[in-house]
Amino acid sequence: MYRRSLTFLCLTSLMLVIPNVLTAQNNSAVSGKNWMQWRGPAETGAAFMGTPPSEFSETKNIKWKTEIPGKGHATPIVWGDQIIVLTAVPTDKKPAQGEATQESGRLGPPSSGTEFIHKFQVISVDRKTGKIQWERTVKEEIPIERTHNLGSWASNSPVTDGENIYAFFGSRGLYCLDFKGNILWDRDFGQMEIVMSFGEGSSPSVYKDKVVVLWDHEGASFIAALDKKTGKDVWKVERQEKTSWASPLIVEVNGKAQVITAATSKVRSYDFETGELIWECTGLTRNVIPNPVYADGTLFVMSGYRGNALLAIDLAKAKGDITTTDAIIWKYLQDTPYTPSPVLMDGKLYFLKANNGTITCLDAKDGKVNYSNQILPGIVNIYSSPTGAGGYLYIAGDGVVDVIKAGPSFELVSNNKLDDTFHASPVIIGNDLFLRGFKSLYCVSQK
Repeated sequence: MYRRSLTFLCLTSLMLVIPNVLTAQNNSAVSGKNWMQWRGPAETGAAFMGTPPSEFSETKNIKWKTEIPGKGHATPIVWGDQIIVLTAVPTDKKPAQGEATQESGRLGPPSSGTEFIHKFQVISVDRKTGKIQWERTVKEEIPIERTHNLGSWASNSPVTDGENIYAFFGSRGLYCLDFKGNILWDRDFGQMEIVMSFGEGSSPSVYKDKVVVLWDHEGASFIAALDKKTGKDVWKVERQEKTSWASPLIVEVNGKAQVITAATSKVRSYDFETGELIWECTGLTRNVIPNPVYADGTLFVMSGYRGNALLAIDLAKAKGDITTTDAIIWKYLQDTPYTPSPVLMDGKLYFLKANNGTITCLDAKDGKVNYSNQILPGIVNIYSSPTGAGGYLYIAGDGVVDVIKAGPSFELVSNNKLDDTFHASPVIIGNDLFLRGFKSLYCVSQK
């Protein structure tokens, strides 16, 4: 089944949404030619424009398939003809007893997550051909922390402003590279202490002249804005938070940018320029992973570990402690996701239940339930997030990618089998659907 062109109505809706989001400062972001951060151009999980096939397999509509070394669940980003992939590649090398690993003062004790030194790599893949253009090892060391057996040591997705690449490996550091793979600067924030060895995952955000890093863990948590040219702190604020995995979301409200974070203790918003707290509220569960999404003045935050919580917040009214105020427009307290992030598209909010293959669709305006707990065939456990484009949602799991129609009624379009497992989220640009599996990077496209 081939995809039809976008209608004039879709394009009109697109232009109404664009002013409400912050993206890289480049018109090509609006045109849908790039995927600058892991949740897409508007950080809603939806592509501005996209028409990839809705049916595919290992022998149908695969433009190319490239094996990627190592293991990494970070969602790739795309700028121009370059796809940027992060990975952690195990070697057969062990550090000598009591010896610090290369370029690191950290020791690898016997109780560490692995005995072997890993190469932490940034890889550039040609979007048109799938050929690896360059590989840059930014760090070689032994990860001393454990990670979840379903996770990886390269789960933090990179971001770009179209000028440089900002590759974040958590406890391995943040690296600014140009598009030729040269390292311009790097920052080491120390060693994270993640709850129950669940692994790391928060990704940085970039806007205007700053890169924002969220560092929530079992130690001293903080949020920091760095000068994107030098990597030096512009501001840094301590946080009374335990481990969280959601990435900071930067939005503009009444002409001022604010950085929004979702975590267990509180949802908070900081002034982008100064780090000053603007507003906060309670209401989420423990172990917050799903990313906040925002459009048309409303912010949506959710979590689904040992409970269910979804809050819709009117940012025009948000100031101070908003927990019991009318800034919270509506709540939905069931069937929310634990790991996957939601999709906000065409006035509809789509999300999965816990880590299960069931999906719910609400009207974003008032929380009205269009459908809930609809079963996605072939998907039992899921850790990637859905991606929307051109009236469809693409949902990737273990050896399968389900495609459903967007809208108020649930309709399965296809159940597509592939020889890989997907924890990274689908990326859509034009006719191309990119899927980062455990073994390979796929380009699914109409031929």
